[in-house]
Amino acid sequence: MRADILTLFPEMFDGPFDHSIIKRAREAGLLELAIHNIRDYATDKHHTTDDYPFGGGPGMVMKPDPLFACTEAVLAAAPPVERRVLLMSPRGASSSSPSPKS
Repeated sequence: MRADILTLFPEMFDGPFDHSIIKRAREAGLLELAIHNIRDYATDKHHTTDDYPFGGGPGMVMKPDPLFACTEAVLAAAPPVERRVLLMSPRGASSSSPSPKS
């Protein structure tokens, strides 16, 4: 199985995947991991991947262009087998999920 991880912080994954069951799966050839830096797909000279929210307010949002470019590059290089794209959100549970009862 191959897993491609798209992240702004690729160095964060150096340690966790070199231990325990994931390490054994990689050594046995059962799991291939590839870490991709989304910043490499930003087009400006500073490799900017975030922007202010269009509606105003505090915080930052991720620019879609570098994320889409990185995703398309990974999918184009991947073998044509069943593929899944999982998008993680800082919100946690999906907004369509029922909220826990109080």
